[in-house]
Amino acid sequence: MSENNRKAWLYLLPAILFLGVFMVYPLLDVLVYSLEEGYNFASQTYRGVGLFNFSYVLHDPYFMQAVKNTFILVIFTVPVSTGLALLIALGLNSIPRLKDFFQTVFFLPYVTNTLAVGLVFMILFKKTPYSDGFVNLLIEMLGGQPVDFIEGPYWAKMTVMSFYTIWIVLPFKILILTSALASVDQNLYKAAKVDGTSPFRIFRKITLPMISPMIFYLVITGFIGAFKAYSDVVAIFGTNLNAAGMNTIVGYVYDMLYGDSGGYPSYASAAALILFAIVLTITCINLLVSRKKVYHA
Repeated sequence: MSENNRKAWLYLLPAILFLGVFMVYPLLDVLVYSLEEGYNFASQTYRGVGLFNFSYVLHDPYFMQAVKNTFILVIFTVPVSTGLALLIALGLNSIPRLKDFFQTVFFLPYVTNTLAVGLVFMILFKKTPYSDGFVNLLIEMLGGQPVDFIEGPYWAKMTVMSFYTIWIVLPFKILILTSALASVDQNLYKAAKVDGTSPFRIFRKITLPMISPMIFYLVITGFIGAFKAYSDVVAIFGTNLNAAGMNTIVGYVYDMLYGDSGGYPSYASAAALILFAIVLTITCINLLVSRKKVYHA
């Protein structure tokens, strides 16, 4: 090995050790736990090795409810938040004098603690003995009937959770897309206007292809972020998410480790690996689609 190679490996050694200790080892440990059947947390013993833990998790109604909740959040919030962010970014891009000011205003929720925002949403939607909540007051003003969004029907709780998720991820997406729009070559727009191209065709043929890498980046990270949802749900519905019917996959993993049903690291590990497989599959599909749909300069 040459002197340069030795120096290179020496420089990389701290990062390799860090990744090995905090990423590779935990992943291997999770894999081992997931295969240990009948693991006893107190005695650190197990009765065999197999796939029983995966079978148990996949047949657990609480896990299936968590999967349902997570997929609803992912399918609804990712495209809606990305589309809204794109519309807002286009609007900001059309008012250059006030763009910086409004960018700051829209970005403020992103630097606010997620639990604090969750508590605000709970107050807005929660019915109390003294008030039906601000949102219900608006519904009543419009002639509708008040709804218990926090402890009421499933669709109402999912509505609150979806609105909250969109609200909390919107600022980051607006910032990224505003920056992407600013990087588009203005000469392309000038040439299109000389040819008399309509604004919609300019957006479809120039703007959208040029910012498509950022859009797909936001979609992929949005999917991953939505699949990891947990603290947001706790902020609105409390820690007993199974009773509320609002648990997520990450919440299920946490409950199996530390919740009321905690002390089952084997089940938690199996659920975590199932989540990993889901996220990896969706990410790979997105990457395959991006090869055909994303413009690469």
